[in-house]
Amino acid sequence: MNNIKRFSILFLLVITICPPQESDAQKKKNIKNETDREYWCDLLYKISAPVLSNMSEGKLQENMLVEVSPTWDGRDIKVTYMEAFGRLMAGLAPWLSLPDDDAPEGKQRKQLREWALKSYANGVDPESPDYLLWRNEGQPLVDAAYIANSFLRAPGQLWEPLDDLTKERYVKEFQQLRRIDTPYTNWLLFSAMVETFLLSVDAQYDQYRIHSAIRKIEEWYVGDGWYSDGEKFAFDYYNSYVIHPMYVEVLQVLVDKKVRLRDKSLQDVEDNLQRAKKRMQRFGVILERMVSPEGAIPLFGRSITYRTGTLQPLALLSWQEILDPSLSNGQVRAAMTAVIKRIFTPESNFNEKGFLTLGYCGSQPEISDWYTNNGSMYLASLAFLPLGLSADHPFWTEEAQPWTSKKAYEGLNFPKDKAYHER
Repeated sequence: MNNIKRFSILFLLVITICPPQESDAQKKKNIKNETDREYWCDLLYKISAPVLSNMSEGKLQENMLVEVSPTWDGRDIKVTYMEAFGRLMAGLAPWLSLPDDDAPEGKQRKQLREWALKSYANGVDPESPDYLLWRNEGQPLVDAAYIANSFLRAPGQLWEPLDDLTKERYVKEFQQLRRIDTPYTNWLLFSAMVETFLLSVDAQYDQYRIHSAIRKIEEWYVGDGWYSDGEKFAFDYYNSYVIHPMYVEVLQVLVDKKVRLRDKSLQDVEDNLQRAKKRMQRFGVILERMVSPEGAIPLFGRSITYRTGTLQPLALLSWQEILDPSLSNGQVRAAMTAVIKRIFTPESNFNEKGFLTLGYCGSQPEISDWYTNNGSMYLASLAFLPLGLSADHPFWTEEAQPWTSKKAYEGLNFPKDKAYHER
């Protein structure tokens, strides 16, 4: 037997007895074949826990590692905490609306809900170190709207369990925001969302702020699923961050409460809601087509640091079970998961205390706008609305399917696109 044969036999014996060592990452992957839902739950818990665990103890403002844009405009830095809490809760609310169970996800949900309820109370308690910045600056109107939105998205789990004093404090804080002169932009919807929530709980509300927002948004519809943000069109993702979701949800409350607009019948309001949903469905189709085969989406416009917040219309359409008929649950989930993984893979998305950093795909502070702090980043949670669907819903159980661009670049048949026109 020559030396080469002896070496070959010896090598085979060695690797049989002592196989190559797996890395920790490989071991985890082999031990648990993680589902898309498990990935979403674990990531949302990771995003949420540092904010809510601290705020539930009145320690968010003490412990949050704050980061502001290099071009920060000098506003009160305490806006950071209200942005982090309000935006997080708007995206987290649907998941927390599911009942408790003994599954790992159920335990995560229960813990987050317990923290959230304590955090809501601290946020309006003037004696708490985490009393939020309600009565200074104009920015609180924005994030009050996201807090109001969280209550509308999970009233039975997030609003009703609050004690009477906390509820009274929220009503008063929401009402005093009328001090803010709302600019004629998407901000009109922030006023409308706050007042709509007050309407939903039978508190005194300002109907004009709701109706004026609806009129302007209708005026600003430019066609094919897009709204202008004010009189001039801006090519950015504010249709995702604010306009489509808040417009539909405001109109839905009016329909549910049977509140009509001036000179409009209840049927007119219902028709308005259905038009708004169809526009959002078309915008959802556009968003799905924007997802590249690799899970990337185009980077344009301001506030791009809101990361996965760009996916909110697809998330809301999925959660409300009103996706455009051309989109399947399996392809939308697959596309969204690809984007979320692509963005959140770098560990530098989180700082050493676990809070989100400034950036889009990791720490990239130089791309931040002048009004941006790392509390603003929690708008990313708005992509996670489908977690409000049960684990056995088709959104989660349907087999993953290639999304439109993946089909196209793999040489598969894919549907032609066509513009959406209203009659």
